[in-house]
Amino acid sequence: MANQLSFDTEWTQDRVKENEFINRVRAKVGQWRKGGYQGVTRTTRELLEYWTNPEREVHLFFCQVEALETAIYITEVAKKYGDAWMENTIREANETANPQLYRVAFKMATGTGKTVVMAMLITWHVLNKFANPQDTRYSDSFLIVTPGITIRDRLRVLLPNDPNNYYKKWDVLPSNELPKLNKAKILITNFHTFKLRDTGELTRLQKSILPEAARAFKETPEQMVLRVCRELGNKRNIVVINDEAHHCYRRPPDDIDVKLKGEEKEEAEKRDEAARVWISGLEAVKEKKVMQIMHTG
Repeated sequence: MANQLSFDTEWTQDRVKENEFINRVRAKVGQWRKGGYQGVTRTTRELLEYWTNPEREVHLFFCQVEALETAIYITEVAKKYGDAWMENTIREANETANPQLYRVAFKMATGTGKTVVMAMLITWHVLNKFANPQDTRYSDSFLIVTPGITIRDRLRVLLPNDPNNYYKKWDVLPSNELPKLNKAKILITNFHTFKLRDTGELTRLQKSILPEAARAFKETPEQMVLRVCRELGNKRNIVVINDEAHHCYRRPPDDIDVKLKGEEKEEAEKRDEAARVWISGLEAVKEKKVMQIMHTG
């Protein structure tokens, strides 16, 4: 019987062990939920009540609401109730992995509605920013980054003026609040746009003979950010939402060198290069404009 309950996988012990940090956070958020969502802004309270109203025609999944509750608790409530350890732990993990970026991740199972969570996050930010423009915890500008064109097009439902937008379809906010979303700046792109482009005309032969000259005709990271984020104008307090963010990483120098050969090695190198372009692009955006990076995956 014991053998029937075990799985033949390559998972290491640390991958099957429960995440103590996540469990502690969920427990705290659960207590706060039962206590009636104390310590939040008026706008946030109205949204939470709207999302959890049992008489809603379009019901949200518990995991979707819990994702927002967690973001709200860490942003608005934790420090008031002695739970600054949550943000501190996240920042320490970021320092270890990617010290130039502060990233927060929402990991949800396939089919649980991550795109709806993105719509809820945007709504929470925009309505709070509209209510109090001076509050730097919130933003009305968003850069949504995807792993490819197909997913980029699929996420057009996050644009308030899209006929199939999720704000209406999933009743994310009262209809009278929709005009506020139309004033937000939401840019959706795929990470390939972060790749530095050629700014001059050099032939392939010239590039091979004069590699230094080829680099001189490349965009600078600053020029790339201006190109990618042109639609965001002069906005600097923006939120980046990364979809399928497990594709965005920089392999640590001391990472285990897995001996791959042939096609497997070539594929691994392509994945690492794509991940490097993605995360380097985010670092460049952060230097110029970014407030916070939210990941879904």
